[in-house]
Amino acid sequence: LALAEVEQHGWLQTRDPIAVPVLLADAAAAAQVRAQAAGVQVRIGSVPDLRVQGDTYLLRQALHNLIDNAIKYAKPSTVVRVAAESDGQGSVFVAVSDEGDGIPAAHLPRLTERFYRVDTARSRQLGGTGLGLAIVKHVVNRHRGRLDIRSTPGKGSTFTVTLPAAS
Repeated sequence: LALAEVEQHGWLQTRDPIAVPVLLADAAAAAQVRAQAAGVQVRIGSVPDLRVQGDTYLLRQALHNLIDNAIKYAKPSTVVRVAAESDGQGSVFVAVSDEGDGIPAAHLPRLTERFYRVDTARSRQLGGTGLGLAIVKHVVNRHRGRLDIRSTPGKGSTFTVTLPAAS
């Protein structure tokens, strides 16, 4: 339902300035129970006082999905790192990195498709619907942003969201 709602409404009409440190803290707090259960730490790096324009609820959901995925696929006793920075030219970057098994390059273009799973058996065991990254993609697109995915098999993955900075 969340995905259908995001797809249905197109570009955002409301573009409120939102504090990135608050978004990250809220998203990380929502994932804390899963992190503790998985034996994974979530660390938010030093985040400057950045602001983006958009919908607080949707952006919190997208960032929570990214952090939650990183926790699911991280190896136990590792760290999920969350960082944010500005390019100084109107864009804010938020990166979520895990120290998991990584994703083979052949799967990267399809990760944001609905229900797509790299390892179906493992995904079912970990829970979820296979919609989390599709929701992230649509929320980011709705905010006129971009989602970049980089992964190295055996080392982990980094999901970076680029959003317009608040003016």
